Amino acid sequence: MLQPRREQKNVMKGMAQRGNQLAFGSFGLKTLENCWITAQQIESARQAISRHMNREGQIWIRIFPVKPFTKKPLDTRMGKGKGDPQGFVAPVTPGRILFEADGVSLATAKEAMRLASHKLPIATKFVVRRDYVE
Repeated sequence: MLQPRREQKNVMKGMAQRGNQLAFGSFGLKTLENCWITAQQIESARQAISRHMNREGQIWIRIFPVKPFTKKPLDTRMGKGKGDPQGFVAPVTPGRILFEADGVSLATAKEAMRLASHKLPIATKFVVRRDYVE
C-alpha cells in the first residue's frame, strides 16, 4: 500500500494568490521562484532602483519582511533550545510583484529593475501594465 507523501515544514508550494498584479505603477518586478527575501536584500534593491531613477518618479515596495528567522551560533552542540532571532524575511512565491515604479520612461524603469534584480537571490521578470502607452 502506498503511503501519502509527507511535505516538509516551510515548503512553499504553488503560485502567488495575491500581490500578483500591478496595482500602483506602470512597471514592476515579478518573481519566478520561491524564496525568503531578507530585509537587507529588499533595501539594497530599493536603493539600486532609486539611484538609477535619479529619485524621479515613484517606487512602491510590495513585500514586507514579517517572518523572523533564527540561527544557532557556530560551534554549538545539538539541543539547548532554539537559536536567537537573526533578522526578518519576506516569503515570496512565483508571480509575486516585488517592486513597482511609475513616472519614468520605459527604458529607465527597465534598467532600474534589472539593477534591482541583481541584488535579489531569485530569478525575476520585468512586467509592464497592459494599458501603458509612451
